[in-house]
Amino acid sequence: MLYLLLANLLSLLLDLFAIHRRSEQHKDLEILLLRQQLRILQRQQPHAPRVSRTEKVALAVLTAKLTGLGRGVKATLNQVLLLFKPDTVLRWHRDLVRRKWTFKQLRAGGRPATDPELQVLLLRLAAENPTWGYSKLHGELLKLDYQIGRSTVRDILNRQQVPPAPERAKKGSSWGTFLSHYREQFIACDFFTVETAWLKTLYVFFFVELGSRRVHFAGCTAHPTGEWVTQQARQLTWTLQDERKTMRFLIRDRDAKFTAGFDAVFAAKGVEVIRTPYRAPKANAFAERWIRSAREVCLDRLLILGEGHLRHVMREYIGYYNQARPHQGIEQRCPIPIESARRDGAAKRRDVLGGIIHDYHREAA
Repeated sequence: MLYLLLANLLSLLLDLFAIHRRSEQHKDLEILLLRQQLRILQRQQPHAPRVSRTEKVALAVLTAKLTGLGRGVKATLNQVLLLFKPDTVLRWHRDLVRRKWTFKQLRAGGRPATDPELQVLLLRLAAENPTWGYSKLHGELLKLDYQIGRSTVRDILNRQQVPPAPERAKKGSSWGTFLSHYREQFIACDFFTVETAWLKTLYVFFFVELGSRRVHFAGCTAHPTGEWVTQQARQLTWTLQDERKTMRFLIRDRDAKFTAGFDAVFAAKGVEVIRTPYRAPKANAFAERWIRSAREVCLDRLLILGEGHLRHVMREYIGYYNQARPHQGIEQRCPIPIESARRDGAAKRRDVLGGIIHDYHREAA
């Protein structure tokens, strides 16, 4: 106990002797530095107090000032800096100096970046035309008034890991791509049944053009005979002839209602009849898909009262389907092309089938 008392007394005498030899400026800096540390300690925190950037700046500046006063600096710092090591505060000061002499980097030189929309278009052209090389793609973009170099075309495709034309052409075309060249010459037909409110079965007969997805309503009846079906085929050929449409192939299933007279009507117009395999509805996928649309969007939401009611419903729905319904399979176009939408008129709603379907259009100004 006596030893500790003597040690503390000796330390006090040494501090008094050191303070007596220091200048007033030195003392003021020590007081400011100690007060700054005391302010940090007075915070009520469960862990060690966090030091903000502003406090780091203050401690670093005061330490730098104190360091520049002369001899005995290291010993003085060890006595005054109670919370942090002198090396830590000096490191903060070096960071401040580094920030002072850090300038914003100038923008790197070189050509401006290629427009992202142009890159998307280039990738689309390369995907849709596997036999086109860099020069052909470059020329097509120049034709569309895009200013781009051939080497830029090559670099963009290489970055996107698009192989050159010979490698892309080796993959060949799919059946979907191959058949898409001939879909405008295909038409399909089929039946489906509708149960009335009185549980009477009615048959709906229709044709669908594979290229445009346009649907032709042939009729509905409770007793579809071969003669009735053949007469509907004649009506369709007359309609196609008036519209100057040339069909080369007709897809149908092996239903007994399609008689030899039905096939002869189309054969007389140069249309080849293609019969689907047995129990293979996917072979007539376009017709089956339209039946699903007609049921989900229209027929499943109504009670059909009779043959006349069904005929009215189908005509109104098919009119909407052909003229106003955007189709995902043909890039959101309608089967019967419509004029470009107006941009100045107000958007109006038209109710189809009493409001079961809503159709929107621009009101004429």
